[in-house]
Amino acid sequence: MASNHGLRGSTLEAMINLTIERYREDALALIQKVPTPITPLNIDKESRHITLAYFDQKSTVDYIGVVQGIPVCFDAKECASDTVPLHNVHPHQIRFMEDFEAQQGIAFVILLLTHRDECYYLPLRQLKVFWDRAQAGGRKSFTYEEIDQSYRVGAAPGCPVHFLTMLQKDLDER
Repeated sequence: MASNHGLRGSTLEAMINLTIERYREDALALIQKVPTPITPLNIDKESRHITLAYFDQKSTVDYIGVVQGIPVCFDAKECASDTVPLHNVHPHQIRFMEDFEAQQGIAFVILLLTHRDECYYLPLRQLKVFWDRAQAGGRKSFTYEEIDQSYRVGAAPGCPVHFLTMLQKDLDER
């Protein structure tokens, strides 16, 4: 990501959270982090903190909301190499994103390649090429070279992952 080396070490989620808060403040979008439902098994009585829990159900995507009247949903993924494994993308997530787009929404993945300090907007249609290849018995990953470099996400003041420009590009290419 262009010239925001000060954010190295921060998680992608934290950078997205800063960005979507700025989008909300500027009335550009209203996007929320989708909480992962859990069932607590142990709660520390003194601190009232959950010390052991399990996930209730499979989560759909990480974020959902609306951008200037357009419904959006997306997942955030980080990878530390030029080969991006698909094992972190689950069939229920693909189904949800397909169903979301069938309802006129836009689904995508924001991918941070941590070792390159580069972030990409991966439209569902591109992810599906890799996904379908894996389902057909092909490679269970995709490479840096296969990522559409024109979808590289930059930064803007207060927006370390300024993905709205890439969302517009995605809309223009539909």
